Amino acid sequence: MIKVLVVDDQAIVRDGLVTVLGLTEDIDVVGQAENGVRALELVDEESPDVVLMDLRMPEMDGAGATARLRDSHPEVAVLVLTTFADDSSVAGALASGARGYLTKDASRQEVAAAIRTAASGQVTFAREIGEKIAGSFSPRTSPRDRFPSLTSREAEVLERMVDGKNNAEIAQELFLTVGTVKSYTNAVFSKLGARNRAHAIALATGRANEQGR
Repeated sequence: MIKVLVVDDQAIVRDGLVTVLGLTEDIDVVGQAENGVRALELVDEESPDVVLMDLRMPEMDGAGATARLRDSHPEVAVLVLTTFADDSSVAGALASGARGYLTKDASRQEVAAAIRTAASGQVTFAREIGEKIAGSFSPRTSPRDRFPSLTSREAEVLERMVDGKNNAEIAQELFLTVGTVKSYTNAVFSKLGARNRAHAIALATGRANEQGR
């Protein structure tokens, strides 16, 4: 069972998410919070696996709460669920340590699938967000060009990470073992100074803000 905390400043949205997620057998909503301050308190009390986090809230916004959780509870995955899909919102969320980014027009099935993906340690994006991030690599600019310290294989792995592929998919595409891909991703994190997969993607696409560097 995946324990989820719902965070949104609008009560009707919180109630709707709790109701909808309650219909999913492998998800247990353990609490709801109206802002980042309350979210941090409930994470301490309930120990959720995933926090479903809105971005724009009073007292403490989603990006600020995500950054605090990254430092105090790195084992908790933050999955952003918001109305906003602009570059600055995406960049702020990824740089703060979010493991995924969905917009509120996502279906129940999409939200549930994203929660499962985030809980498993993988990164997940709404289709439009993934396309926007992938589009940050122009045909003339490769990860190797942007980060010359990367080997050609590390650059190939990073490029596929930006495309939203997980380690198993990268391994299959590059004819490598999953363990070998994991070694390459760790090397990429080290060379980029990235905290996690989402931060590496933000750095690779130039979407990490100064707070996240």
